[in-house]
Amino acid sequence: MTPEEILAGDREHVWHPYAPLPPAVPPYVVESARGVRLRLADGRELVDGMSSWWAAIHGYRHPVLDAAVVDQLGRMSHVMFGGLTHEPAVRLAGTLVELAPPGLERVFLCDSGSVAVEVAVKMCLQYQRATGRPERHRLGTWRGGYHGDTFHPMSVCDPEGGMHHLWSGVLPRQVFAPAPPGDFDSPVDPAYEAALVDTVERHAHELAAVIVEPVVQGAGGMRFHNPHYLRVLREVTRAHGILLVFDEIATGFGRTGTMFAAEHAGVSPDVLCVGKALTGGYLTLAATLCTAEIARGVSADGVLAHGPTFMGNPLACAVANASIGLLRAGDWAGEVSRVERALRTGLAPLRGAAGVRDVRVLGAIGVVQLDHEVDLPAATAAAVAEGVWLRPFRDLVYTMPPYLTDDADLGRITAGIAAAVAAGRTHRP
Repeated sequence: MTPEEILAGDREHVWHPYAPLPPAVPPYVVESARGVRLRLADGRELVDGMSSWWAAIHGYRHPVLDAAVVDQLGRMSHVMFGGLTHEPAVRLAGTLVELAPPGLERVFLCDSGSVAVEVAVKMCLQYQRATGRPERHRLGTWRGGYHGDTFHPMSVCDPEGGMHHLWSGVLPRQVFAPAPPGDFDSPVDPAYEAALVDTVERHAHELAAVIVEPVVQGAGGMRFHNPHYLRVLREVTRAHGILLVFDEIATGFGRTGTMFAAEHAGVSPDVLCVGKALTGGYLTLAATLCTAEIARGVSADGVLAHGPTFMGNPLACAVANASIGLLRAGDWAGEVSRVERALRTGLAPLRGAAGVRDVRVLGAIGVVQLDHEVDLPAATAAAVAEGVWLRPFRDLVYTMPPYLTDDADLGRITAGIAAAVAAGRTHRP
């Protein structure tokens, strides 16, 4: 198909995420990708500042990951997981247990991050019922979060400022504490800590679990918080028999500078959700890890009634094993630290710029928050003109690049962000 035919067919039939039908602005046609670059059908190349929604941490067409997929294709591409098992899934489960915070020993493989959260919710609700506390059927969280687009995950996204507020009359009503204040390095706020504890304690009789994104709230606003608040949650939930769930779908596998963001706080949740970077961005796969105690409780109640068709997909598990192998064999922490330094340097000139409310960087995450809504078409076009692919949203222009992005390309990314910010200012309503 020619690029024109692709765009015509796209406009006629394809519904893109978070977009009207047809889209207000035609998408860019990608012909191929290699390393950290996307090659467009018109011949332009863009440095990918998004890691394809934070997943492609090793970039594209990595020879080790390509080889893992080809090798597994020669064995089997898929087999049902009910009543059967295979080496890639067993190896992956063992590796995840080794890498995860201590105590997480059981692994449920699923096919997307949102489904991983659904599974976590089911685990928690069924555990509470199995242990004689069926009245504990609500979830606690703090505002500003995002946990996916299926129904129970939507119920613990921010109920007002989040993208799912229009479903407020349909979704289960959950318990919300205020959003954590400050930044990663901000001093602990004793008043907020007290309010957080009070919220959990007042609803302890009805809470099955508390679920949060540790350290970084992603699609809900790209906010960072002091890890101390995770320790507070760990203490108060444990004291009241409430399960603690960490959603590390965006932060897992090194993005914040530690393998999992929970390590910043030195605590282990009862349930952990991972996805996105799990396969290095090659195939969709996610996992929900839990303690042996939760697994025993759920099993005493019967079975965990969840079984995705592509659960434990051998191709996805094989490339996940290869992706994690690349991390463990290389200096991922040094690479993320280098990315962090480059983002801090490159984005520093935007502090105090007209229209900019805040600039923040943590690990391989760089965020510029504006004092107005981003003009998405104008900001995107400005970044593309600089040879960079970004996907701003709400009042945020941000980047989460592949870890192997070199300093020159990181400079291009920060220049692209500056261009997007300037375009947003020019087109400010």
